[in-house]
Amino acid sequence: MSPHNPQGPSRRRILALGPGAAAAVVLRPVAAKAATRTESTAEAIRRFAGAAEIRPGRVHLDLPPLVENGNAVTITVTVDSPMTEEDHVRRIAVFNDKNPQPNVITVYLGSRGGRAVLTTRIRLADTQRITAIAETSDGRYWSTTADAIVTLAACLEG
Repeated sequence: MSPHNPQGPSRRRILALGPGAAAAVVLRPVAAKAATRTESTAEAIRRFAGAAEIRPGRVHLDLPPLVENGNAVTITVTVDSPMTEEDHVRRIAVFNDKNPQPNVITVYLGSRGGRAVLTTRIRLADTQRITAIAETSDGRYWSTTADAIVTLAACLEG
């Protein structure tokens, strides 16, 4: 057995403190706060479409109107387009009003992409409006919106 070192804690002392220190770290209350937004939704849409006119129509947004948990919300964006070389969807973007980053996703498509459909899961910080915008090959922008009521918010920092 090695002699006791008076300058440092003994192995027994460290082992005795271990469970208590671990419990203090794990059980420490965490103050959750909402993350700050990087830019407004209007600014993000302007960055996507520039000064072009955004028209309603041709875009359909499917999401549940009542969301129990905002951590994984399934959305589907469908754009009415023949997806031919002359008439196809170039980009689809999804925006939100209350998450830290207003531009949730931007997807690039081509004329050989088949159908213009995007299905994904997003996080929702709170009850909010979701906007989907599609850019077509003729340079036009089409949009739609949908509201989602969220009972358990996501996007919190802690």
